[in-house]
Amino acid sequence: MRPSIAVLAMLSLLVPGMLHAQRADLPPVEKVNEALDNHPTVMAAAARVEAARARGGMLRKGAHESVIAGSYIRRSVDREGGYDEFDATLSRPFRLPGKAALDRESGALGVEVAENQMEDARHQAALVLTGLWHDWLTAGSHYRNDLDTVRSLEAALTALRRRVQLRDASALDLDQASAALAQAQAQAAASLSAREQARVILVATFPEIPLPPEPAELALPELPPQKLETMRTLVIERSHEIRAADREAQRLAVVARRVRADRIADPSFGVRLFSERSGVERGAGVVASIPLGGGYRRAAASQASAEANAARLELANIQRSVAAIADADLSNARIRLEAWRSAQASAQSASDAAGRTERGYQLGQIDLVDLLYARRQANDARQSEIDARSEASRALLKLQIDSHSIWVPDGDHD
Repeated sequence: MRPSIAVLAMLSLLVPGMLHAQRADLPPVEKVNEALDNHPTVMAAAARVEAARARGGMLRKGAHESVIAGSYIRRSVDREGGYDEFDATLSRPFRLPGKAALDRESGALGVEVAENQMEDARHQAALVLTGLWHDWLTAGSHYRNDLDTVRSLEAALTALRRRVQLRDASALDLDQASAALAQAQAQAAASLSAREQARVILVATFPEIPLPPEPAELALPELPPQKLETMRTLVIERSHEIRAADREAQRLAVVARRVRADRIADPSFGVRLFSERSGVERGAGVVASIPLGGGYRRAAASQASAEANAARLELANIQRSVAAIADADLSNARIRLEAWRSAQASAQSASDAAGRTERGYQLGQIDLVDLLYARRQANDARQSEIDARSEASRALLKLQIDSHSIWVPDGDHD
């Protein structure tokens, strides 16, 4: 026999830590990590991390490369004949002091940006997973509830047919009971369709997570081991979105400094060898060159400074956005939990009322219409309790995910 909703609710509030450790309606953690790590958005972000590391290597090395140039000339001189002449120049640009350090810093910050964006992509995939998973669990709980209602009405209809044969009930009662059963069967079919649709979407989106034939019973909302207010603070402190925006603002500030430094162009130095008049004249020397900066370099520096300023403002906006998400998570978790408690109390009262109405009907003191109405009220109350339970579980789990308290890689808490 299943424990009552009231008993389970009391246990979830008295021993939240115990139920949290034994929660059976979520997939195994190792399967969740595998599914999140293999999600296309996360893998694409991981590839961008490798690209950022390669770019960091490029910046450390610098774009300056040695250049070799040469020429060959066949000269003809009247009354002297022809001569072979050639020259060759080997040169290389050199970064001025300070520029290499800025390039290295920019490359390292770019890697940090990509790594935090990858973690944020994983976080977003976790939110998608919990949404699809709860859709499946909720639809399964609705279907089980509707199936229980159908079975109860089928048993009542069988008994009512017997009473009609014994002339203890009217044909009108039989028609009303049959209509109620047909309505319950239609509702159960709709719930089954919703459950299977949620299942196929979940399987297609996260194929790494094996699913049982039927979803587990939607667990009662449970308070996490940490205080909700503490988790709200962690949402901000552990936000990879804020970290990525912060590192990007720092990177663009470094880039702006680098572009301003580039207003003084890098010089090139090299050596030149030449041979003239078929080797009669030979020589070697040193060559140097430096571009003369102009309006283009000034405009590039202005652009880089504006982009750095925009990145700082974007960081401020993201900080506000994440703070708003943290406040909304906390508020939603509290309100959804209270709403579920009210819905649970309503479902318990409606169930008790339906039980008393059933006994009154059996004693002949209550009409069938009143009995069917009481049963419909109890069913509606159970449906509302399932929805409220689902929303409360979603809200609490979202707060855990946003605070990086669950479904995170090893070391992410640091």
